[in-house]
Amino acid sequence: MAKTNTNKLPGQVVLVMQGGGALGAFQAGVYEGMHEAGIEPDWVVGTSIGAINGAIIAGNKPEKRLARLRDFWELVASAPTSSAPWSAFGLGNLIHNLGAVSSGIPGFFTPNLRALYGSNVSAGIADASFYSTDPLRDTLDHFVNFGLIAQGMTRLTLGAVNVASGRMRYFDSRDDAVGLEHVMASGALPPAFPAIEIDGEYYWDGGIYSNTPLEVVMDDKPRRDAVIFAAQLWQQEDELPNTVAKVMSRLKDIQYSSRAESHTARQQQIHHLRHVVRELGRLMPAALRATPEAKELMDWGCGTVMHILPMQAPAVEGEDHTKDLDFTPGGIRARWDAGREFAQRKIAAAPWNDAYDPVMGIVVHA
Repeated sequence: MAKTNTNKLPGQVVLVMQGGGALGAFQAGVYEGMHEAGIEPDWVVGTSIGAINGAIIAGNKPEKRLARLRDFWELVASAPTSSAPWSAFGLGNLIHNLGAVSSGIPGFFTPNLRALYGSNVSAGIADASFYSTDPLRDTLDHFVNFGLIAQGMTRLTLGAVNVASGRMRYFDSRDDAVGLEHVMASGALPPAFPAIEIDGEYYWDGGIYSNTPLEVVMDDKPRRDAVIFAAQLWQQEDELPNTVAKVMSRLKDIQYSSRAESHTARQQQIHHLRHVVRELGRLMPAALRATPEAKELMDWGCGTVMHILPMQAPAVEGEDHTKDLDFTPGGIRARWDAGREFAQRKIAAAPWNDAYDPVMGIVVHA
C-alpha cells in the first residue's frame, strides 16, 4: 500500500557533495537554489571541493553563506586566457585549462618548486606534491568560522583517507572538533597536493577512496528521517568514447562518480531489510517481544525513511578530461547556474510528497 508524505520536508535536510575541483561550482549553485527556497541544511557532508564548499556553508550563518560562497569562487576564478590558436586542433580547452593552472589558482594552490628536482627526490610525505596548498589555508581561515562549526548549528562531516592504512575516515563535528586541517586533508588530492597531518597521521583526499560520501548518511546512528540533496559532479553514464581525449574524460567520470548508484542500491536493500525486521517484530506476541533475545534482534530494525534527490551536474559544451581544472569565470558561472536551476526544479517538484512504498527505507527521486 502506498503512503503519501504531507510534510514539506519530512526529516533532517542533508547536503552531500562530491569532489571534483572546479566542477564544485555546481554545488554552490545547488546551495543557492536551496537557500532561495528557504531550505538550509541541518547536516553537510563533503569530500574534496565538497569539503571546502561544505565548510564555508557550515562555517557561516545562513544569511552570510551565499555571499561567502560567491567570494570564494570569485577568488579562485582564474583570468581567461586565449586558446584560439589551438582550437582548430581540438586542443582549445586542454591548453586553456592546463595553462590556467601552470602558475596555480589564486587562494587555492601554487607550484611546489621542490617538485622541479624530480619525482624520485625524497621530499617527505608533507612535501611530496606538485603544488603547495598554503594559499588554501589562508583562504579557509578567512572564509570559515570554525568556532561556529563547533557550536553545532550545522553538522559537518568530511571524508579523507589515511595514507598509511588506506582506510577511509569521516571527521564529524557532532563527535569531535572539525577544523582547518580536516578540510585541507579532505582536499589533499595526490600527487597534486601534499598529505595533511592530523594527530600524527597523514591523510589524502577522500575522493580517491570514495568520492560519493552518501554511505556515511545512510549508516548514521541513530537513524533519522531525511531529505538528502546529493550534488553529483561526474557523469555515471555517457556515450561510448571514440577518441583518446574522450576516453580520458570517460575514465575520470567513471573513477570519480564512485559507483553512487550501486552504493545507493545496496543501501536500499539493507534499509528494506531493516523495515522488514521492524514489521516482523510487530507480528510477534507481546510476551515474546519483551524478551531480551527478541529486543536484541528487533534493534536491527527501523522505520526511518530517507529521500534522496540526485542532482547530476550536466556536461558543459566543449569540456574534456581537464574539466575539473576549468577555473575560468565562464566555466564557473555556467556550472553555478546549472546547479541553481537544477535545485530550483527539484524543490518545485517536491518529490518527497510523492507516494512511496512504506517498507522502503530509502526512496530515490531520480
